[in-house]
Parts: sequence; structure tokens; C-alpha cells
Amino acid sequence: MLGAATSMAGVTPPPGFYFSSFTYFYEGNGSGNTALSWSLSRAGTELPPLGVLQTNASLSVKAQVGINIFTLIYVAPEQVLGGNAGFGVLAPVGYQGVDLDVTALSSLTLPNGNTLQTGRVLRESDHTFAFGDPLATAFIGWNSSFFHWKLTGLLNVPVGSYSATNLVNMGFNRWAGDLTGSMTYLNPQSGLEVSGAVGFTFNGENPATKYRTGTEFHFEGALMQHLSKAFAIGVAGYHYEQITGDSGAGAVIGPFKGRVSALGPNLTYNLEVGGVLLLTSVKYMREFDVENRLSGDVGMFTLTVPLGGAKPSPTHSPG
Repeated sequence: MLGAATSMAGVTPPPGFYFSSFTYFYEGNGSGNTALSWSLSRAGTELPPLGVLQTNASLSVKAQVGINIFTLIYVAPEQVLGGNAGFGVLAPVGYQGVDLDVTALSSLTLPNGNTLQTGRVLRESDHTFAFGDPLATAFIGWNSSFFHWKLTGLLNVPVGSYSATNLVNMGFNRWAGDLTGSMTYLNPQSGLEVSGAVGFTFNGENPATKYRTGTEFHFEGALMQHLSKAFAIGVAGYHYEQITGDSGAGAVIGPFKGRVSALGPNLTYNLEVGGVLLLTSVKYMREFDVENRLSGDVGMFTLTVPLGGAKPSPTHSPG
């Protein structure tokens, strides 16, 4: 989820169990043009084709997303390679809705050169509320003085809700793996924090559509000022770029590489309720410099609760 690893991205929490609720909101839109053609043959014969059906279409898409990802993480007390290691599971559930308008001009060119044309407008919509693909994660982190760094792996398990005939799905119907390295500089005297995370996502093929998304690069970062042990304010953002093209028999429109950037405010606030430490983060980011993706607005809210073991300080929440 782009924008999740921003403030404190490189920090590994002390040993213990942690529960996190990550709520993600997105609203975006996009438009584009396409042209497709089909050869119209006489079924069961080897005669010349009847003609060519040429369709030129203008598409407009609007999407609304509301997803909550529940995460359970365990950080082991034993050190591994001089650092603290942990693992966890993530379970997404939520809503997605899409409205699609297709304005098309279709023409049938006959063997004698005559052309028949018809205009049409197609409007479709779809929505779903379901469980998505669960993810397994493992990480190892180190720290020295003001610096913290971490290496994280994610594995997407394709068992979430999916249908090839739907416009929207909570599940991806494909295996995928992500490897991310992150770092945080935090000066407790000045309160200055600089965090960044760089990663790559490797996608398997969707067997239902014979479509394979290319390898994806993502950078996420934050520049924060900690005004106290409980409160910090700053800016967060991300940049996404597909570095290899889409492929497979289903990739009929070519490599279709995507790109997007986003930037916006980030607030973190930590409080204690009934002796329980609650670590919260609120973000809003506006997307720009978009290619082959929707462009929109992102809102995120994270709540993390230590369940046992050593409690993190308010400035050392799970990344």
C-alpha cells in the first residue's frame, strides 16, 4: 500500500507483540483513448473474412476505495545478525467501487470497401465488500546512535475474493513478493526525523486473465519534526514507477507501464489510555505526475497497540 512506510519507516520496535489497524481511503479518476480491431471470419470455413470491426473508444473511470488492514506482529527477544527480527501476518478487508463510461465509435469495413458506422455509449459500475489476499511478512532491523535501518519482505497469498468477470476485486489472484529497505534518522535532542524506504515488488501471472504486471519500484519518505515525545508533524510522500512492462497473453495493449507521485501532511500522536499505549498516525496525500494509473487523493489512519513485552517509547513505534 503506497504511503504506508513513511514516518519511522526504519525503526524496529522492542521485542513483543503488536496489533495494528491501518485504514486506507482513496478516491481517484482517470481517462484515456483506445482503438481495437477484430477480423470477422465465416465460422467453420476457410473463406476470406467478412471484414474488420474497428472500435475507437474514450474511457472515463472513477474509483472509491475504503480498506482496513489488520496486522499482528511479533518481534523476537533474540538477536539475529546483530539486529532484532520479527514476523507477522496482514489481513485486508474493505470496499471498492468503480464507475466506467465508454464512449465508442464502431465501424464495419466490408470487402467491397463500404463502411457501416454506429455510435454508442456504454456505462458500467461495480462494487465489492470482501476480504482481500492475506500477506505474510518478516523483517530484521538494526540501530546505531541516531540511525535505524530495516529490511522487510512481504508475500501476497492469492486466496482473497476474486472473479475474472468483475470490474473490481479485493483479491489479486496472483502471487507477489516485495522486498523493501528502509532507514530513519531521528535526533532526540532537536526532534528532527528523516525517513525513507525503497522497495521492489515482483508479480506473478494472473492465471484467469493471463496477465502479468511488471516489476514495480516504490519510494516512500517523510520529513518530520517531533515537537514532544507524543506529537510530531511533517510531510510524507511516495513515488511509484513500473520498471518492466506488463506481459502475458492477456497484455493486449502492450507494456502499459505506470507511474505516480504523491505528497501531503503527516501527523503522529501517541497517548496512554488506561495504562495502554496507543500509537497513531494520520496522513493525507495528493497524487500528481500520473501515467497509466488513476489520479486521486489518499487518506490513511494507523493505530498500533503493544500487546506484550517491552513497550516502545512514543518515538519508537512500529514502522
